[in-house]
Amino acid sequence: MRPRSLHSYVGQSHILGAGKPLRRAIEEGNLHSMVLWGPPGTGKTTLARMLAEQTRAEFITLSAVTMTPQTLETCFALHSQPAWIQPFA
Repeated sequence: MRPRSLHSYVGQSHILGAGKPLRRAIEEGNLHSMVLWGPPGTGKTTLARMLAEQTRAEFITLSAVTMTPQTLETCFALHSQPAWIQPFA
């Protein structure tokens, strides 16, 4: 079962703990572009979906394994202005 809120998300307290910059950005609805990197199963996609949901940002999933330069160019062309999160899983 995946957590649906920051309160139920376990781990990453060094960036998601009270008063930490990412936590403040989330609470203020002021996210920035980011790349979430790490081994499979560590919660990257869960965190990205949760951030998008809490800040009402558009969520686009990109995979470095299957992505081509053309795919990335199309994504940027279609979504040049909205707030979006870019997880590479």
